This record gives sequence, structure tokens and C-alpha cells, in this order.
Amino acid sequence: MMLGLIFGPYWWFAIPGLILGIYAQIKLSSTYNRYLEVGTQSGVTGAQAAREILDRSGLSNIPVEEIPGQLTDHFDPMKKALFLSSENYHGNSISAVGVAAHESGHALQQQAGYAMFNLRMWLVPATQFASMAWMGLMMLGFFFRALGPTFINIAIGVFSVLTLFQIVTLPVELDASRRAKVQLDRLGLIGPAESEPVRKVLSAAAMTYVAAMVTAVLQLLQLIMIARDDRR
Repeated sequence: MMLGLIFGPYWWFAIPGLILGIYAQIKLSSTYNRYLEVGTQSGVTGAQAAREILDRSGLSNIPVEEIPGQLTDHFDPMKKALFLSSENYHGNSISAVGVAAHESGHALQQQAGYAMFNLRMWLVPATQFASMAWMGLMMLGFFFRALGPTFINIAIGVFSVLTLFQIVTLPVELDASRRAKVQLDRLGLIGPAESEPVRKVLSAAAMTYVAAMVTAVLQLLQLIMIARDDRR
């Protein structure tokens, strides 16, 4: 099945997502690393910025904790805790503060009951199942063609869950960045001259989610086309 996706008649569906994904990763890496060397005028660290945003929003109960790795930063809505990678937790760079504020934005989304955030949370269990199941179902469909298109149709339906998750994720991430910028400006954690560099860091991060969404949509179309041909 995997060979069919790569070398089949619709292999070119994968090209735009692949190119966009590579570009997004290069853009994120270069922008993040560039501003990782530029300190903020206020001198606050990522952890301090996140703590300030959360406290001023009435979320003092949410801890800000350090986690190993690079760009492993995330907000865990189940634990109600914010995790920052070591360099962003301790660092006072524009990148560190921008990333910390973005993750704080997710906590603000949960507090506000933001609909798309809640939808993504609701999709997480189904997405975890779908990511493991769709390929096996697709292979069963090709191995047992005599049973008709049942397995293939189910596989496409399951993969659609992954695609929906990526589609929902994009506005959630963009909204978190928007909230981050508002809070950074409102609380004076960045100066006027730092607003544009922060925007560049957040925009570069958002591009990775655009790439993931495009890749998922095109792969779904590829599966539909392959399944259509297999029925003939």
C-alpha cells in the first residue's frame, strides 16, 4: 500500500505537501534560531512571560514547567499545565518569549471555551485511533478485494478524521498566536520594535501547521483516487 501511495499513478499528490513541509521546517528553524540570539528589551524569560500572561488572565492555577528537548513546548489541556523547552523556559530571547506566549494562548482558549479548541480536544482520541488504523484497513481492502470496497471505504473514512484534525488545528494555532501578540503588547512584555520580530517567529511556526493541513488534504484526495481506480 505504501509503495502504491509513493509510486502509484497519483504520486504527484504528495509533491506540494512535501515541498511545503520542507520549506516550513526550514523557515521555522531559521527564524526561530535567528531570534533566539536576540534578547527582549524587558529581559523577561519565557517562563516569566508565560507566568505573567496566565496570572493576569486569572489562571494562576496553571503551572509553567520545564521540559527537555527543542521546540517541545506545549499546553496540556488535560493536565492544565504549560510546558516549555529548557531554552525557552530560561531564555529571554524574542523567540523564547514568543513561543511561551503562544502556548499561553492555548490556555486562554480553554478558559474562554473557544469552540475550535474544544473541537480539537474532542477529536484527539479519535485521531490517535485513526493514525494507527487507517493504513491497516487500506491494506485489508486491497488484500480482500472480493469483499468489495468496504475496507477501503472505512479506511478513507478513518483517514478523514486525521484530515479534519489538521484542518481544525490550523485556526486553533493562528488564534493562539493572535492572543499571544495581544497579551505581549498589553502587558508591555515586548517593546514596539519587537512586535514585528515576534510576529515573524509566530508566523513561521504557523506555516508548519499550514503544511500539515495541505499534506493531509492531498493525501486524502490521493487515497480517494486510488480507491476509485481499484473499484474499476
